[in-house]
Amino acid sequence: MAQKIVTTYTDDLTGEASEEIGTHTILVNGAGVEIDLTPENYEELLEKLAPYLNADGARRVRGTAGKSKQRKAGGSQDTAAIRAWAKENGFEVNKRGRVPASVREAYEKAS
Repeated sequence: MAQKIVTTYTDDLTGEASEEIGTHTILVNGAGVEIDLTPENYEELLEKLAPYLNADGARRVRGTAGKSKQRKAGGSQDTAAIRAWAKENGFEVNKRGRVPASVREAYEKAS
């Protein structure tokens, strides 16, 4: 007796069967899910998340699943204010990412 096993991949959002299904891991606050999506639905997901993923203050992180971040007291200066001050005073700063320590120090001395 012969046996044939057939695996059918389906989109978790629509239930549509497809050979192009991809598995994607999504992490939020250290908790994650895996979701199987067609390329079209994955692109739609990325488009909907784009405003959040590409926000000025958004930073890419790696290896933080299950860990929570805590900021030290006194270290949470308003980076928007520091960036604005830096631009007005001739410092070159990026729209995103970490503000250089030299710029922070200059800002503190001027305040």
